[in-house]
Amino acid sequence: MSLKRLEKIVHHLRSKHGCPWDRRQTHRSLKTPLVEETYEVLDSIDRADAVSLREELGDLLLQIVFHAEIEKSRGRFGLDDVIDAVSDKLVRRHPHVFGRGNKVSAAGALKQWEILKRAEKSGQSPLASVPRHSPALMRAVRIQDKAARLGFEWRRYAQAEAKLTEELGEFRDAVRERDRVAIKRELGDALFALAKVAKFLGLDPEEALQAANDRFTRRFHALDRAVRKTGREMRKVSPEELYALWRKTGKKRPT
Repeated sequence: MSLKRLEKIVHHLRSKHGCPWDRRQTHRSLKTPLVEETYEVLDSIDRADAVSLREELGDLLLQIVFHAEIEKSRGRFGLDDVIDAVSDKLVRRHPHVFGRGNKVSAAGALKQWEILKRAEKSGQSPLASVPRHSPALMRAVRIQDKAARLGFEWRRYAQAEAKLTEELGEFRDAVRERDRVAIKRELGDALFALAKVAKFLGLDPEEALQAANDRFTRRFHALDRAVRKTGREMRKVSPEELYALWRKTGKKRPT
């Protein structure tokens, strides 16, 4: 009943007796809040904060209910239709659990899911389901994973590493030639190749980059504190002195 209660509250907020702000919202205006709430859920997971996770999951659920209510007001579908559709999908794509299919391993279950998904979406490109609005690095991983499941994959790590070296060489050539269009293209190709290298090493490049962001942020805070102790602002300190202070906060210089 809790979900029905939430649905009724959102319906009332969007009614003529509800809130003017809620009535004005559209799918497009709610795109940013949907993304923000998703990242707040991820942040709670990373912090292993169960109290925060409960709250953020609720905020994310609100976004889903809100989008469904918008469509219900247009007479196209409602929250029950969304729930029924995903429930049917789960049953349909787990024949080894809900049907008479043979027992499979975790890897086999994933492969079976992809086969059933392709059958349902026949005629579509295998990569069509990867959202273009995903963070670019995350999208690269998803694209590469889907291509690999169809057999388009390097056989050995050395091949992936060689491709990265090749793309970095082309990037350097573009920089030397000062070709802005080529620089952008080759930088993208190098990042894409780096994501493939990460996959062969069993690493998530998105998590690796976030960890690097965190390390830099912590060290930069330390640098800022060190400068403030001298009674100055960072922009008024010479690059040479900043680098000297930076070295004192850790072993590596900023990149």
